[in-house]
Amino acid sequence: MKFYMPVKVYDEQECVALHGEELASLGRKALIVTGKKSAQRSGALNDVCTVLMMYGTPWYVFSGVEENPSVETVRKAASAGLAEGCDFVIGIGGGSPMDAAKAAAFLMKQEDPQTADLYDASMSSEAVPVAAVPTTCGTGSEVTGVSVLTLHEKRTKKSIPHKIFPTIALIDGKYLNGAHQTMITNTSVDALAHMMESYLSKKADAYSKAIAIEGLKIWSPCKEVLDGTRKADDADFSVLMRASTFAGMAIAQTGTSIPHALSYIVTYEDRIVHGKACGLFLARFVKEAAPEDRDPILEAAGFSDIDAFVTWIDKVFADTDVSPETLQRAYSTVVKDEVRMNGSRVPMDADALKRVVGIQ
Repeated sequence: MKFYMPVKVYDEQECVALHGEELASLGRKALIVTGKKSAQRSGALNDVCTVLMMYGTPWYVFSGVEENPSVETVRKAASAGLAEGCDFVIGIGGGSPMDAAKAAAFLMKQEDPQTADLYDASMSSEAVPVAAVPTTCGTGSEVTGVSVLTLHEKRTKKSIPHKIFPTIALIDGKYLNGAHQTMITNTSVDALAHMMESYLSKKADAYSKAIAIEGLKIWSPCKEVLDGTRKADDADFSVLMRASTFAGMAIAQTGTSIPHALSYIVTYEDRIVHGKACGLFLARFVKEAAPEDRDPILEAAGFSDIDAFVTWIDKVFADTDVSPETLQRAYSTVVKDEVRMNGSRVPMDADALKRVVGIQ
């Protein structure tokens, strides 16, 4: 067995301020990669800029990252960073800015960076240092080497082959305070999918399974927040952030599985946000697993049985529709992907995949 998770994680209140000197010392000038709103609205961007100023480290903000960032956006971010003389990257936001930050850090290390380099597995995966400050509770990107980008010419999303782990991750539940309920729910279900898919992976071992189970136990008390039964408080925000980080550590070892593969098509074609797109297939995927595989994760997550889990997912995403054409394309794409079809301990053939997708 091998376990590799090189990120130094700080998980505490005001962690950016408490560890600002370490953040500021990653290089001489920071490229801050964000989306258009969340970094500012959450207060995370202000916190980061405050400590950089305190320790005399200049910065440049690239705030052009869209949801499901494209390779073209990453190239623009890297080009801006190089033009500004930046030598390290800080990703602030959800999975999109953090994934874009890691990919940009890779391109910034190249002598003559090209968009095609992102998917050239023959190249070295060296990158300039990266720090991650999450403001959502689903991706776990702050502790993975993964960067998932949109390929418009292929009408889908795909991970780059280069593993770019952040040097440090600064996790503070306060950045969820004021976030929309739908965002918290959708991203938290993404974290749930990460843990369940990781546990069911053929790559799972004693270490990754333990992380997934512990993460599910951390996540479990917040189910009532996610389905709207009760309102979240500061303690819930910290718990959801922590569960997301555990989920990230789990998939850093195993990768994801069928629900994520299907979700990429659904997100691209029908613009259904990533976490929700994963959640639409998750319960039916888990239902296909053998009881000895699915029962431990259902118990850890606080569900009495598979029917209770199906009912909960249906409640959370009751008003979500995916076009029949998109479901058929998702099925047709994934059924031909031997790695995905054979990557988990869930028995998966064409008929089983149809049941997961929800088509005849």
